[in-house]
Amino acid sequence: MMIRSAGLLLHRRVGGVLEVFIAHMGGPFWARKDEAAWSIPKGEFDAETEEPVDAAVREFREELGVDPPEGPYDELGTWAYSSGKRVTVFAVDGAGFTASRFLFGTFEMEWPPRSGRRAEFPEIDRVEWMTLDAARPRLVKGQRPALDALLNSV
Repeated sequence: MMIRSAGLLLHRRVGGVLEVFIAHMGGPFWARKDEAAWSIPKGEFDAETEEPVDAAVREFREELGVDPPEGPYDELGTWAYSSGKRVTVFAVDGAGFTASRFLFGTFEMEWPPRSGRRAEFPEIDRVEWMTLDAARPRLVKGQRPALDALLNSV
């Protein structure tokens, strides 16, 4: 079965410059990485039981612990990762969105590896507004086309 995910790409203009709101992935693997270690807030969904836009809104809430801006949510497209996973991205105007008071979702994994101990880590450890030029190298490769789609839609 194909793995599908959906996410919201918030955008705003500050002094005429387009910015996007992205999240640094949490956990020990990503802790010391910056390039290709950021993501659009997103998560997996079952296409048979949930619409991509509904999943994108739900996942934003789950990952950040806050409600996203109200729509409209404009579908930018769906892109495949090298793994075959597909991500559908929706753009939403985030001009009035205040980036504070987040309650990041968590995940559990064995850490350190092969130790037999389980540890809990945040799915996301920080979020930022940044320009498209700053965001492009930081986003995971499979999400970078969403920036071009956004640029062409606003």
